[in-house]
This record gives sequence, structure tokens and C-alpha cells, in this order.
Amino acid sequence: MKNTLLTYFLFLSGSVCAQFIDTSTERVKTPLSVEFKRIGTLKPRSTKDIASSRITVGCETVDRNHTDFNAYKAYLGPLGAKKIRLQAGWAKCEKVKGVYNWKWLDEIIDFAVANKIEPWLETSYGNPIYEGGGGTNLLNSLMTSPEGYAAYDRWVEALVTRYKDRVHEWEIWNEPDHPMQKIEPETTAELNIRTADIIKRIQPDAKIAGLAFASNSNTVYLDRFLKVISDRGKLDLFTWISYHSYNFRPEESYKGVMSLKAVIGKYSKTLLLRQGENGAPSTYIPSFALDKYYWTEYTQAKYDIRRLLGDLGRDIETSVFTIIDIYYDWGKNAVLNKKGLIESDTSKAAIRPKIAYYAVQNVTSVFDNSLELIPDFNATTTANESISLFGYRQKAGKKQVVSVWLDSKTPSNLFKTTPIDITIQNGNFDAPVWVDLLTGHVYEIPKKQWRKTGSRYTFSGIPVYDSPVLIADKSAINLLY
Repeated sequence: MKNTLLTYFLFLSGSVCAQFIDTSTERVKTPLSVEFKRIGTLKPRSTKDIASSRITVGCETVDRNHTDFNAYKAYLGPLGAKKIRLQAGWAKCEKVKGVYNWKWLDEIIDFAVANKIEPWLETSYGNPIYEGGGGTNLLNSLMTSPEGYAAYDRWVEALVTRYKDRVHEWEIWNEPDHPMQKIEPETTAELNIRTADIIKRIQPDAKIAGLAFASNSNTVYLDRFLKVISDRGKLDLFTWISYHSYNFRPEESYKGVMSLKAVIGKYSKTLLLRQGENGAPSTYIPSFALDKYYWTEYTQAKYDIRRLLGDLGRDIETSVFTIIDIYYDWGKNAVLNKKGLIESDTSKAAIRPKIAYYAVQNVTSVFDNSLELIPDFNATTTANESISLFGYRQKAGKKQVVSVWLDSKTPSNLFKTTPIDITIQNGNFDAPVWVDLLTGHVYEIPKKQWRKTGSRYTFSGIPVYDSPVLIADKSAINLLY
């Protein structure tokens, strides 16, 4: 196979940047050894090549200058994530009372739209130029005075009026339940209602995520929040309840997520859950979520794609946090949050894509909205430990894609596989292949290791490990040879 390093030299504002993306068939190297015949590598698809998907990548904190959008923006299109999440930055836009400077945000929104990326815009945080206008980070961020709330209302109205033709998805206030905020759920509900009312008045077809919950399991907070919204007759303002989901073993979160879903079901049959922020670091970090653990680029990549596919397999719109390492330049308390798909440092430069960037790129190349979950997917395995197993099919053609991985532990740096048999009822494969989503490598499944009996397919000795792999019909993927 070709093993040539193909490099994107990215042109920004007419000048060549030294940023690069490896497009070769060997862009990710691991110790993984599979005895099947390798036939190619997944071909990445840019956002311009993908009509739609349910995968978001975080572009958070650019409103507070903890990242530099211009440093990493050229990586967004090739990544293939169709949506970006970011805070709109009231305090960055309105530094003088009543005067909005939209230049920085215009550049981001216009770049996204030009590259067929859909912005998901959040109206937080506060603005300290107003007495009681709130702060610009999690701590004491919410408005506390009539003047602050009135200014916030004007800000939201101006924001939505400006971007209603380019931004169609909104979120209200980040992590109001976070221990650093401690905002009561009733207060959060009222803020969500007043904000959503403004958005919908200006943009009736807007889709809005309520809550932006730091927790994935606090059913009491969610119940109190939804009761206020229900009592006010305002549930129809919202398309989703968004939540954040940080557990060292990503699958551990789903018990709590299902409990959130049950609470939502008490109030609405149409309101959906949306996972809005989650991702692992690529090394040890001293603070922030998933801290004080010796992560590596391998375990970060495994974590991130397990989260994406765990969400999609449960029919939950999903997001990976975040596009680039975030430098919180807080003086002696400065922290470099290493959850980025792109390596950065205290200069906020985009140094290089990490392994996780390519792993997520592999996921986006396959899992767009041309696939749908198979209702009542029926499959059994001979696995002796806990696994995740989900079935998808093409909307056109109906050929299938099955994702599977061992999920009982926090992702490891090991690449030893375990052979299992998988039996799929009502399957639909003509030329099944085995795909390792971490590397993107694609292998032919030997005919002696699969058989069809009616619509039942049995795959024997299929290697699985603690990172997602696919059994896919070859027609459902795009290959580099």
C-alpha cells in the first residue's frame, strides 16, 4: 500500500501555514495485529462532502481567548464533524454598553457556513460591564440585577437577529448546575424560558437545547427544571436537553443518562437528549474533568470514539470536546487542558493533529445521516465480558454496519484482541469487511469465517478489543487503497 505522507498545506489569508494533516493510508500507527487480509484504509470525508450528521466538535472558549480560532480553523473541514459548539461571548462582543463588535464572531460563523459546518451557538456567559451583569467564566457567571438581565435580553435579541440566517441551533447557559455556579434549577428554568422566548420570537424555526447540564445523572435537578418549564407551558420551545458526560469508563454514564431520559418522559414525548460536551485528555492534567490520570494519545482516541459511538448507538446526538488543547491563562493558576484533538501549547498554536483527530475523522467518514439505527437490532455474541454492540443500515440500499467493542474498563494502551462469534438476525451484507476505527484500516473477512443462513449471518473469530471496530458491508464505506 501507499505509505506516502501527503500533506495539506493550508492557506490562510493568502499565506502558507506549516499546519498539516496526514492523508496517507498509515496516518495512525498502533501495535494492533490482525490476521485478516488488509484491503485499504478509510477515506476521510470533509464537511463539504457530508450532507448531514449528528456529530459536533467543540470550539469552546474562543470567546474568552483561551484558544485561537484562526490557528485551528483549517482543521475543521477535513475532520468531517458537521457541527461546532461555541459560546457567543457577550462580554467579548459588548465591551462598551450598547455597542456590539461582531467582527470576531462574524469571521467564525461565516467560515463555518462557507465550509458546510453548522454552528451551535450558546448565549452564555455574563458581562461584567453591567452592574450585576455576571461573569465571563463558570464562577458567578449569571446576572444578578434587573439592569444585568435587561442588558442580557438586548444581547440575545441582537445576537439572534444578526445570525438567524446562518445559525439554526442554540443553547442557553453552560453548566448552571456546576458546583462553581450552584444556580438553582428554578432560576435556570426561568433563564432558559426568557432566552428561548426571545430566540423563537425572532427565529420561529430555531432549535434550542435547554439546560447544558454538567451532570449526566442528577435527576432531581432536571425534574425541578422541567417542572417549571412544564408549568409555564413552555416545553415546546426546546428540541433537546443537553448534558455533559464525564466518566473514566465512557459507558458508565449511560445508566444516569437513561435516568435523565425517564425524567424527560414524565413531561414530554418529543423532547430529546443531546450530549453536548465530552472528551478525554491525551496526557495527565492536574485539574478539570478526567484529571489526575495518566492518559495517552491512544487512550484519548479510544475514549473519544467510544463516546461518539456509544451515543449514536443509543440514538443520542453527540459531541467531542474539543478541537484543540485549551490554555486557561489564569496567571499562577494557569492550566493547559489537553482534551484537544489538536496538540497546542501556551502559545495557542495548532501544532499537529493527535491520534484522536484521525480516529474521529474515521468515525465521521462512516457515520453520517445516510445511516440509520436498525430498530430492535437482534444480535448475539460469544463474548465473555461486557461489550457494546449496535447495528445500522443505509437508508438507501439497506446494507448494514455493526459497531462493537469491549467496554468493561477504562480505555487502555493495549491492543490485544479477543476473538468472538457474532450472530446477526435479519442481516444484510454482500461483502463484509472488518474496520478498525482507531487506525482506519480495513480488512477482508475471510469467507470461511462468515456464513449466511436465510437472513441470519454468523461471523466467527471476529477480533474485538477496547476500541470500536466495525463489521460493515464494503459498499457502506469509502476506501483509500
